[in-house]
Amino acid sequence: MDISVLFSGGKDSSLSAILLEPFFEVRLITCSFGFRETWKPARDIASELGFPHEILRIDGTILEAACNIAIDDGYPNRAINYIHQCALQRVASEHPVLADGTRRDDRVPMLNLADVQRLEDRCGCMYIRPLLGYGRRAVDALVNVHLEIVEDESERIEKSDYEAELRAIVEERHGPEMVHTIFPEHIQSRVIRRKHDHHTQIPAR
Repeated sequence: MDISVLFSGGKDSSLSAILLEPFFEVRLITCSFGFRETWKPARDIASELGFPHEILRIDGTILEAACNIAIDDGYPNRAINYIHQCALQRVASEHPVLADGTRRDDRVPMLNLADVQRLEDRCGCMYIRPLLGYGRRAVDALVNVHLEIVEDESERIEKSDYEAELRAIVEERHGPEMVHTIFPEHIQSRVIRRKHDHHTQIPAR
């Protein structure tokens, strides 16, 4: 069975693809609103991981609306969740089995159970979240086994998530100071490659 995994090039979506690999034919999907070519890192990382990759173009008015939400709120969470819901609906319209890298302790992007059920009912799709039972410590342990990553401040790391294009449009419309006002500093990851020695032990706690 084919499955399409929303893919940013970060550790969560990469690990999700690897966990699904024994059971599905995995294809990685990176959504783009056409505002900036932020999909390029994801394309390169997908090649390193050995998965086919597709860029799915999404209506740019969604990004414009998300920009307005972020400006109104002074914070990006609701805007990113809005983008995520729209992206999932767009992917589900073409790919009936889809997944993403949202995990147990994520606040954004994250759909609640009612929204998940509406998505599946409306689109007739199967939406799978392989990391939903995993917390950060468990994810980091599995990443240590399977992936080489680099981590840095979100504004400095090259990645293909929703935040990258949202930051870009906020900066163009409202200037770099608004970006610093809206987006809190936080560490993000980008995958470099898959580890080929899978016998690394998960450290005991």
